Amino acid sequence: MRNSYILMGDIIGSRTLDQSLIIEHFKKCTSYINKKYANKLLSPLTITLGDEFQGVVQELNDTIKIVVDLEEFIIENNFNFKLRYVVNYGKIETIINSKIAYEMLGEGLTNARMIINEMKNSSQRFKFKIDNLEKESIINNSFTIFQNIIDNWKIHKDHELISHLLKYKDYKIVAEKMNKERSLIWKREKSLNLASYNASKNILQNITKL
Repeated sequence: MRNSYILMGDIIGSRTLDQSLIIEHFKKCTSYINKKYANKLLSPLTITLGDEFQGVVQELNDTIKIVVDLEEFIIENNFNFKLRYVVNYGKIETIINSKIAYEMLGEGLTNARMIINEMKNSSQRFKFKIDNLEKESIINNSFTIFQNIIDNWKIHKDHELISHLLKYKDYKIVAEKMNKERSLIWKREKSLNLASYNASKNILQNITKL
C-alpha cells in the first residue's frame, strides 16, 4: 500500500458531441501521453468509461506537465472537446498495474472519483489534492488563471496561430511561418494573453522546486 499521484480526467459534455469522433480523438490524447511519458507513468492513462481516463504518475511535477501537455495537444490538433482533471495524492491498496489502469483499489482512487464528480457541478476544470497545502493552493490558483486564459481562446479559429506561438515563443518567427505581417501577429499575441499564459505555465512547471 502506497500513496501515489492518481490522475483522472473526463470529457466535459461528451453526450452532446459526435461520439465516434470524440472517442477517436480521446484515444489519440491518451496514446500521445502514454508514449511521451512512458517512463514517468506507474500506470498508463487508460480510458475507463468511454469518456473518462485514469492513470498513476510517479511525481507531482510530471503530473502537472502531463495536464498542461494534454491541453496543448488538444489545441494543436483542434479537437472539439475540453477535459476536466483531478489529481489526488492518495493510497492505492492493491498492486499498481503497470500495463493498464484497471483492477486497482484504494482510498486514493475512491476520493479522486468523488472529487471529479463534484467538479461536474462547477466550471472548474483542474483540481489538485496533494499532501502539501501551500503547494496545493499555488497549483490550483495557477490553474485557475491558466483556465481563464485558454477557455477564452477560439480554438477552431486560432488553433494554428496559438500552436505556433506556443511552439516558437516569438511573434516574429510565427509571422514568418504563417506569412503574416509582424504587427498583426504581435497584436494577436497580446489579445490572446500569451504572456499571462506562459507566466502561469512557468509557475506550474517550477512549483515543485519550492
